[in-house]
Amino acid sequence: MAKLIFFPLVLLALAACVTAPVQEMSDARQAIYSAEAVGAAQRSPDALLAAQRLLREAQTRLEAGAYDEARQYALNARDEAIKARERAVSSAVLRSAP
Repeated sequence: MAKLIFFPLVLLALAACVTAPVQEMSDARQAIYSAEAVGAAQRSPDALLAAQRLLREAQTRLEAGAYDEARQYALNARDEAIKARERAVSSAVLRSAP
């Protein structure tokens, strides 16, 4: 009897762990928007394009139900977008220095 109760609880717990990476996708999008806002398309295009490509891949995985993979791609997209933003800001500061 205990096994009959325990097994469904384990399945529920596992199902709860595998949820859509909504927050990670949102974070990646916001990081890309932020990079674009400071001119990363001109000052750090490679990193920005990489971030956008990773986000598209995350979206594809999300639509396929591969949530763990989608989460990882979204996290990588966010990190790449942060790099693009940092490079763009750094480049802008260097150009404005006398």
